This record gives sequence, structure tokens and C-alpha cells, in this order.
Amino acid sequence: MTEVFRPRRSVLYMPGSNTRALEKGRDLPADALILDLEDAVAPDSKEEARANIAEAVKQGGYGGREIIVRVNGLETDWGRADIEALASCGADALLLPKVESAAMVQQAEELMAKAGAPDSMGIMCMMETPRGILNADEIAQASKRLVCLVMGTSDLVKELNAEHTAQRLPVLTSLSLCVLAARAAGLAIVDGVYLDLSDEEGFAEHCRQGRELGFDGKTLIHPKTVAKANEVFAPSPEEVAEANRVIEAHAEAVREGKGVVVLDGKLIENLHVETAKRTVALAEAIHELDSQAVS
Repeated sequence: MTEVFRPRRSVLYMPGSNTRALEKGRDLPADALILDLEDAVAPDSKEEARANIAEAVKQGGYGGREIIVRVNGLETDWGRADIEALASCGADALLLPKVESAAMVQQAEELMAKAGAPDSMGIMCMMETPRGILNADEIAQASKRLVCLVMGTSDLVKELNAEHTAQRLPVLTSLSLCVLAARAAGLAIVDGVYLDLSDEEGFAEHCRQGRELGFDGKTLIHPKTVAKANEVFAPSPEEVAEANRVIEAHAEAVREGKGVVVLDGKLIENLHVETAKRTVALAEAIHELDSQAVS
């Protein structure tokens, strides 16, 4: 099961073929890094990139950041070798591209086990094809190693013959289906990338929309977008303060044997308390991660 309160506000893709980027990742304030062997790496650089990533992860120095390796698909010439080489490298999870069925996840899981992957190594799944979206529920329940779904909205828009729009209406159904599947299975889920690096306000709006839809964070393609993603997907100081008030008001009512809790004229139910506790736990996890980065 996923670590529910592990921060995944900013999940930055970094090409495995770029050793300078792998080094720079140790100092970036992203919550998680996806060290990429798939789309970001040319075919003739795949094996070199694999070796680069294995060495970088084994060297460490990434602090509390979640380290994820996106492998090539098992139908390619490199996917099986990627898993065999990286299953015991020390990464937190392997990210499988273009997942379309539970069987695809289970095949990767078997390869990981044979290659000596520790029980702590998770699996993440890219949701980026129409078939994958339609099978989101079975995919989300395919393995105990599964920790997170990752939206691949660029590929999805292409596969749908749709368009990238400001409000993302062409993919809203897909986004919501995957959020439903993730939450039903107790998984985390992060939103797709924003392609226009010059449009800061458009990026911020997509982050806000993603949070409203229920995503834990956003995948990113450039370090300059990390700060805004971290800001939007983190609870604000005001939200944390309000959450603590809700928790305390409920606890006081319980101590006094009251069946009804009213705070500022609003009825407080158990669902509000659960949400408040999640807000506080996430804020504490973010603080801990930030403290590790500073130290």
C-alpha cells in the first residue's frame, strides 16, 4: 500500500542519458524524481542511460526524495533488461509505461521478484492510452507493490485525437476515472505534465485544477516549475491552522461526551475530522522532507 502522506507535489522527469541532470537532481526541491529510460532517451543511448541511473541511485545523495525509474515497456528490446538491472539498485519504485492491463503489471512484478527487488520497491503505472484508462480499476488493483498512478496526458491526448486546451475538457473524464480507481485501491495519483514552459499562469491553473480534481501532485519537465507545484499542492498555513482547530474541537466534544460538534457555526462530522487529520499529516510530511533537503 502507498504511504498515504508521502509528499508527491512535484514529480520531475530527468533523462537518464544526462549525467549532469542526474547530479543536479540531488539539489532540487522536488518531492520525487523520475529518472527516465523511456521517452527522454534515444534508442542508441538506452543502455548507457541504464548504467548512468543505476550508478547515480547507488551513489545516493538524494535525501528524502522519492526516486523512481521509468523503464521501457516489456514489449521493447530494453524493458526486460531495465527491470533486471534496476530491481536492486535502491530506487523506491519502477514506473511502467503505457500500462493497459493488470497482466502487464503482474508480468513486471514477476520479473522484479526474480531480479531480487526488495519488498519495499514499489510499482507505478503510466496511464496514457484509451485502453489503459478503460482498465484503470483492474490496473490499480493488480499488485501489492502498486503505490501510484501517473497520468501521461501528452500521449493520451494524441491517442484520443484530441487537443490540448486550457480547461482540459478532452481528458477530464480520463483524469477523473483514474482518480476514482486510485482512491478505491488506496493509491496515490499524480497529474500529467504541462508542455508550455513559457506560460506560467497556465501551468499554475493546471496545478490548481489538478488539486481540485484530487491529484496529489504533478509531473514536471523542468526544474523551474517545481516551486509552483510545491506551493499549490501543499496545504497553506491557514488550511493547516483550520484543520488543527477542527481536530481539537472534535476531540474536546468527545471528552465532554457531546454528540454534536459545531465550529464557527458549522457542523463538524467524522469526515471533516479525517480530512483535517490528512491535511496536518501531509503538512508534517512536507516539513520533514524539506528539513532533510536543508540538512
